[in-house]
Amino acid sequence: MDFSSFKFTLTLFVLLLTTGIAWGADRFYARRRRAADAPQPWWVEWVAAFFPVLLIVFILRSFVVEPFKIPSGSMIPTLLEGDFVAVNKFAYGIRLPLIDKKIIDIDSPKRGEVMVFRYPADPSQNYIKRVVGLPGDRVEYIDKRLTINGEPVETVADDAYLHTDRLYYSPKYLEKLGGVEHAILNEEKEPPFVRDMRDYPFRGNCTYTAHGVGCTVPPGHYMVMGDNRDNSADSRVWGFVPDENIVGRAFFIWFNFSNLKRIGRFY
Repeated sequence: MDFSSFKFTLTLFVLLLTTGIAWGADRFYARRRRAADAPQPWWVEWVAAFFPVLLIVFILRSFVVEPFKIPSGSMIPTLLEGDFVAVNKFAYGIRLPLIDKKIIDIDSPKRGEVMVFRYPADPSQNYIKRVVGLPGDRVEYIDKRLTINGEPVETVADDAYLHTDRLYYSPKYLEKLGGVEHAILNEEKEPPFVRDMRDYPFRGNCTYTAHGVGCTVPPGHYMVMGDNRDNSADSRVWGFVPDENIVGRAFFIWFNFSNLKRIGRFY
């Protein structure tokens, strides 16, 4: 998780632990030693009010749904900068909070799903991208066309996408990946090759040319890409996402301060 998210989770855990110990001390020790007609201490009332609320919030946020804010335009047009999305924390397994260790395996990411994960090069940051390659897949992105295991991914031209902040249009396409149809952007004037490519684990699984990149996804890893294909630093640049870095599956936009019409969108 990003550092601010980790701090929030840690703070919530400390508050939960503190109020839990205080509640337990009163429930099983102090209460039995107070006179029957003695007033309840103020701190007991405070703990009794906040402990169950903190417990519910901690359980929901750690194991069910966690909110995230989209920080960039790499997932345009599916997700816009400023979108607040809900992330299903148990879709791919139950993980212990704070240490992110999986204890129950439920399912694996599927092609086409939008996934939140800890950035492999800096696990203190959360990234969000679309899953394009599963373990063992041969994924090629050549001349801006995606091919998986030798089969071209179905793509058809759609209406142009207007960037309202800069007032220009980008060519938009509808792509069907793993049964999920979604929109992607490709800039006609941008070159097809990958820029700013870095060294990363399993770098030898990928081949870079002037026409693009081809990678074989290693076991226990996933290949991800942004829907804004020419404006996304993703697996083409920094490599594969290991299973232990997965946070959950994003599925719902629950708020956007600058565009209320986006609230309630599933994807």
